[in-house]
This record gives sequence, C-alpha cells and structure tokens, in this order.
Amino acid sequence: MRKLLIAALLCQSTFALADIVVSEPYARAVPHGQLNSAAFMTLKNSGNKAVDLISASSPAAEHVELHTHSNVDGVMQMRQIDKVTIEANHTTILKPGGHHVMLIGLQQELNEGDSIPMTFTFSDGTTQEKQLPIKFVMPMNMDHSKHTEQSTEHKHTQ
Repeated sequence: MRKLLIAALLCQSTFALADIVVSEPYARAVPHGQLNSAAFMTLKNSGNKAVDLISASSPAAEHVELHTHSNVDGVMQMRQIDKVTIEANHTTILKPGGHHVMLIGLQQELNEGDSIPMTFTFSDGTTQEKQLPIKFVMPMNMDHSKHTEQSTEHKHTQ
C-alpha cells in the first residue's frame, strides 16, 4: 500500500511539472562592460488552471527580476512586476518590448554563442532549470511614441 501511495504521489508531481513548459529561452548578448541584460522565452500552460511565473534566478547576475514595458503618456517605461500569469490552456510570450526577465548586475559577459543557467519558480511550487543560449537581439527603437503592441501575447492552445 505504501509503495502504491508513493507511486501515486510521484505521478502527481510529474503531471504538475508538465503543466508549464518553458521553451525557446534565450538571453540578450550585451557589449563588454554592460551591467544588465534580459531573457525571453515562451511559457505554455497545458493545465486547467492559471499558473504564475513568480521568480527566476541565475548565477550570471546579482539580481534577476520579472519586468514589463508599459506606455505612459507616449513614453515606454520598464518596471518590475511580481508575477507573469500563464492562463490555463494558453501560451504567454516573454519578448523584447513586453514581459521579460531582467538580469541585473551581470557577473559575467554575455557573448553570443555562450549560454547561462537559469531557474524558474512557479506559483504551483514547481521549478524548472534551463540553459539559455546567448543571442544577438536588435536594440529596441527608443522612440516609442507610436508603440501600441501588447506586452503579453496569449494564444489559445486547446
């Protein structure tokens, strides 16, 4: 009976981990001496309830924070947020100009072709460890007066 109970609990944990899939993660390559960068990815929730990304960590930075961009009186501003919600049966894309993970106080250079480890923590108690390749990402145009793109995209994935 005890073995059956342990097996059932292990199966439940496996299914909980499978609800959120972190895919296509990468971090922005930055020039020598740059102290901050950002990471982007796709978060897919195949579960039947919303789950939040509540934190991330990496030895590549002193601090790792969740951030978003918002248009305030025609000016794009970046601000820290507490969580990124991935609705049930939806995909949320963290991308330049929208929700992203900030790497603050870089502890190493982020050169294109290298990679860094990152751990993601979710509100359902699960964590995922990923290796993020470092990629060149075009700098954002600083004139955001015409910027109307939403910071999070949702796609229904039944």
